[in-house]
Amino acid sequence: MALILVDTNLLVYAVDASSPFHDAARTWLEDRLNGRGGVGLPWQVLNGFARLVSNPRISPRPMSTGEAWSVVEEWLALDATFTPEPTPRHREIVAGLMPRVTRADLIPDAHLAALAMEYGLVLCSTDADFDRFPGLSWTNPLAE
Repeated sequence: MALILVDTNLLVYAVDASSPFHDAARTWLEDRLNGRGGVGLPWQVLNGFARLVSNPRISPRPMSTGEAWSVVEEWLALDATFTPEPTPRHREIVAGLMPRVTRADLIPDAHLAALAMEYGLVLCSTDADFDRFPGLSWTNPLAE
């Protein structure tokens, strides 16, 4: 099984029972978290998850921030997870990706893409915007 980096949207779908993607995302995430492959959960992704699932303007049934962070802590306690940090190459990789960033909201995507590239991870997301980054290995596990 390939080592992966998980995007925020998959974590939100896996926890949000009102999402039409909930069952598929939950099953996929549980399989990965209970498997042998490494699951990269960057701080940007974990913070984004906690922010989204605890925001009443976004989530129909928001968790408290404490509940959201408890979920994060549960994930981080698993043997399969790790939090990839930028390496000395990060700046150079992001700089190479920035010409493909045509909107401000894609800047975090460039950061995640760079992390995945630094560590040789497959980025898992439902966001097709990652297709814009040459050299990035990514997949939408819910479309497989």
